[in-house]
Amino acid sequence: MVKKRKSRMSVTAGSGNVFADLGLTEPEEELAKAQLAHHIWRIIKHRRLTQKAAAALMEIDQPTVSALLNGRLRNLSSQQLMRLLTALELDTAITATAAAGHRPKAG
Repeated sequence: MVKKRKSRMSVTAGSGNVFADLGLTEPEEELAKAQLAHHIWRIIKHRRLTQKAAAALMEIDQPTVSALLNGRLRNLSSQQLMRLLTALELDTAITATAAAGHRPKAG
């Protein structure tokens, strides 16, 4: 019989934004970019586009598509990512809602 060792592992609940949890300077922007990039990734995969074909549709170069599909978003802004979604024939919209647990003050 093998005796199991008890290990003590500390677990910390996340905030819901991994970029904030990592201490990045603009976590909301990073999260928005990641979400937009994920939509682009899904569309490219759903349409079974090659990186070259996706690049042509979005009017960018193939290395940028490769970076985008691999989560390297440093050189892309949220606005650029929204433009790429539009180039893939998707409508984009920005909505604003009260943060969880917060209600706007009447003024």
